[in-house]
Amino acid sequence: MERPRHQGMTKNTYMRWRLPLVCLLWEVAMIVLFGVFVRFGPEADAHWEEEKREMNLTSDIENDFYFRYPSFQDVHVMIFVGFGFLMTFLKRYGFGAVGFNFLLAAFGIQWALLMQGWFHSFKSGKILVGVENLINADFCVGSVCIAFGAILGKTSPIQLLVMTLFQVTLFAVNEYILLNLLHVKDAGGSMTIHTFGAYFGLTVTRILYRPNLEQSKDKQGSVYHSDLFAMIGTLYLWMYWPSFNSAISEHGDAQHRAAINTYCSLAACVLTTMAFSSMLQKKGKLDMVHIQNATLAGGVAVGTSAEMMLTPYGSLIVGFICGIVSTVGYVYLTPFLESRLHIQDTCGIHNLHAMPGLIGGIVGAITAAAATEDVYGKEGFIKAFDFTGTYQTRTPSVQGGFQAAGIVVSLLMAFAGGALVGAILKLPVWGDAAAENCFEDDVYWEVPEDEESDVYHMHNPDKPASP
Repeated sequence: MERPRHQGMTKNTYMRWRLPLVCLLWEVAMIVLFGVFVRFGPEADAHWEEEKREMNLTSDIENDFYFRYPSFQDVHVMIFVGFGFLMTFLKRYGFGAVGFNFLLAAFGIQWALLMQGWFHSFKSGKILVGVENLINADFCVGSVCIAFGAILGKTSPIQLLVMTLFQVTLFAVNEYILLNLLHVKDAGGSMTIHTFGAYFGLTVTRILYRPNLEQSKDKQGSVYHSDLFAMIGTLYLWMYWPSFNSAISEHGDAQHRAAINTYCSLAACVLTTMAFSSMLQKKGKLDMVHIQNATLAGGVAVGTSAEMMLTPYGSLIVGFICGIVSTVGYVYLTPFLESRLHIQDTCGIHNLHAMPGLIGGIVGAITAAAATEDVYGKEGFIKAFDFTGTYQTRTPSVQGGFQAAGIVVSLLMAFAGGALVGAILKLPVWGDAAAENCFEDDVYWEVPEDEESDVYHMHNPDKPASP
């Protein structure tokens, strides 16, 4: 009979029955719920030919799939490859970074299709799904991947699944409040994805504070090859971020504008990150942590205003500022948060997502409040902010106020939800590792035998170190 690992420790990390039970029961629940509620939308259903005639369409190429699928591919790669590899910087937690990101994202997209479906595409008792639902589900899971960054290496896979269940639910509620009730514009999710996801994760990690985490300090760093793997994630995210911010924008000028604004902001962000990374180091050398993360802050900060008339030079300014803010955050704020506020932020999501997300929300509010018909044109002005129906009398200044309110709502949802979920995850039943075994793949993964395997098996009584 196989012996549970770390049996001498006060925490039981044995997953042989707990993880399979949770995964299988929850997947069966997904199958049942999908069977009851989920159906193909009109453009994915076999009745498309009839739908095409009713909509006066002449070609299958006008199916939304052909407009949205390229963006969906890019966003999907960002979630599973970009975020996964970005977190592989820890020297002994590569499997956990990529593998657990894979796990929570695969479960999260299923639950997100249901939660977002009930709020946005529920008709005649059924959730109708199409390619846009898939993109929105990825967006939702993106906020979970962000929160995962704060607790990376310190939680069990079951804790991550429980967090995903609650966070996806809260994300859907927050998104509905902002987009449907407040009528906020947030194409790239600076507020709904980044601000909410980051402050949710930071609140969770504060509740899960480990006073003895110094015992695993030697494993919190990187090595040459782990930083190189993380840079792969950075480059995937950086290249595809224009698709992320424009994926669900209206076809035509809005989507085109969102891609250009994001492209410019990201480019400017790289230069200021490089500049301040060198400037803030005593010897003037670049820090790979800054390059892996702060170079992406421009994409986060331009998310809300991406499809607005921010202009290319305005986007460059946003990226310029965010490269500075994020890099300074890594140098000064991360140590402060840990030492003074007991926020142990493994990946530094406060610098990459939280602060740039707030900046993005503020930029969006200002850009909306400053909008005029002279800049947008009469029809473009109405289309850009969807000033139709109930909202046809809304003015730019009022829209700016609602945009600002969206930031506040996202923060409140993140703090309240994070505190609740953190308290649940703190219960001693989830199989998380002891402080001295955090950031260690060998706790939950079979690690291959090789000449460097001793560092992985030092806590595993079943695998003797090689002579």
